[in-house]
Amino acid sequence: MPEYVLDHHNEGERQRLALMSRLLDPMHRRHLEQLGVHAGARTLEVGCGNGSMSAWLAARVGPGGRAVAVDLDLSLADASASEVEFRQADVLRGPIEPADFDLVTCRAVLHHVADPQAAVANMVASVRPGGAVLVIEPDFLPVTIAEPAQVRAFWDDWLAWSREHGIDYLIGRRLPQLLCGSGLADVGASAETALYNGGSLWAAYWRQTVSELRTGLEGSGRVSGAAIEEFLGYCADPA
Repeated sequence: MPEYVLDHHNEGERQRLALMSRLLDPMHRRHLEQLGVHAGARTLEVGCGNGSMSAWLAARVGPGGRAVAVDLDLSLADASASEVEFRQADVLRGPIEPADFDLVTCRAVLHHVADPQAAVANMVASVRPGGAVLVIEPDFLPVTIAEPAQVRAFWDDWLAWSREHGIDYLIGRRLPQLLCGSGLADVGASAETALYNGGSLWAAYWRQTVSELRTGLEGSGRVSGAAIEEFLGYCADPA
């Protein structure tokens, strides 16, 4: 796996993950509800982060079910969620538990791993026959038309920096192929785009993310300090 640039021990990472949960958990829950996660089900979340979705899954499946949450680093997982079975594990090393889960899900994980096909294969191998896999990943196609032009230029530099660090922010469009190639049936896909102004929750998330990575961005030579300042300024401006 490439070096993970958003290390859990970075200053502000707990706050960034909390923002991500506020932004993405509602969508994640909606897709899981459509899949029909039921009481008594056995679920697995790969790359659980702070554990907010696994805690929701645990409440959903009830005491008769099982909610397992794995991550390379569990230091930011909510230890108060005693109903969740947290486990340190690397999905690239093999199935978490072969053919054991009714549902396996991950979010914002595959674009960071060196071999997403292997990760998907191991997640699929962890699902029981008749079970489901839900994968949510980014595709930064919309930033190619972001406004104003200075923001679009920042995103161009960001994507160049990301590629150099093994981060695939265009993986979203490849997910159906990855899933079909792992032997799943009834593969479907959808995309959602957030349009937001400065001062919004999305803008706050990107201010936090870029600020957390600023030293590395500037040090790479790919993104200038001036470009970062301009981007952060737009993120703070509701107009």
